[in-house]
Amino acid sequence: MSIVSEERMPELEKPEVRTKKRSRRSWSWLRDYDLYLLLAPGLAALLLFKYAPMFGAVIAFKDYNIAAGIWGSPWAGLKYFEMLFQDDKFYSVLRNTVLINLYKLIFQFPLPILLAIMINEVRHVAFKRVSQTITYLPHFLSWVIISAIFINLLSPQTGVLKDLFHLLGMQDIMMIADERFFRGVLVASAAWKETGWSSIIYLSAILSIDTQQYEAAKMDGAGRLRQIWHVTLPGIRSVIVFIIMLRIGSALGNDVEQVLMFYSPLVADVGDVIGTFVYRVGFGSMQYSYTTAVGLFQSLIGMILIVTANYFSRKFGERSLW
Repeated sequence: MSIVSEERMPELEKPEVRTKKRSRRSWSWLRDYDLYLLLAPGLAALLLFKYAPMFGAVIAFKDYNIAAGIWGSPWAGLKYFEMLFQDDKFYSVLRNTVLINLYKLIFQFPLPILLAIMINEVRHVAFKRVSQTITYLPHFLSWVIISAIFINLLSPQTGVLKDLFHLLGMQDIMMIADERFFRGVLVASAAWKETGWSSIIYLSAILSIDTQQYEAAKMDGAGRLRQIWHVTLPGIRSVIVFIIMLRIGSALGNDVEQVLMFYSPLVADVGDVIGTFVYRVGFGSMQYSYTTAVGLFQSLIGMILIVTANYFSRKFGERSLW
């Protein structure tokens, strides 16, 4: 009769031992039932409002009729996707969407990082708190209010900035209704509204950096700018990459409410984005199947972009989403 050593016992685990382990795992569900109950409402909301509506994507493959319903409407196959790629208006809308998001990524994205660094460098605690509060406040204003503020600021007749425009030799123009400036107004208004709020995550990342790194930099003779360049920015690099990935994934998405508040027929050629196009054609012309195809195409491209960004992030050793 052979004797099994203790080292080989896991390899020859008896059936009753495996059964006992499964039993312990089953009992863990009952032991932690209160945690699962806390999870249930959030999970139910996720399934109800995020996953259940995904079944509506089948409308893109049907000649949808409200009276017949989704399942009663006749099958159309790829008809509306063919219309999508043959529609010159869609390519114009796609270009506007990409350009506006690209401008926001280039000009708006660095601002929260700079603001977080500047707030972190403030040594007066009261002034720091007041600065944070003031920069956060615009986030809680609706786009209706913000659009009214910018319209009043940029008005050539009553705007506060009209004298500045005259000093710069600019004509009396309504910048919001001018194709040359409309995209810039969208970027500027979004930056003013969201920069303070977006800086919170960077400020939290900065505060998590080990203070001993700053002490070591001081001992090496580094000034404040050198410490920011060699300690602060490398310390929040992974967070920056993570946010960039999220921004790339939403490269075909715009804040529809913002665009609608500033939008007018005068700037349709440069301001019409996928969100406003779907809203106008879907609800205005009741072309539900066509606009569902547009939305499905937008989601597919967004998924491809975020998977690609995540792949390159992992390849170069940075943080990944999964």
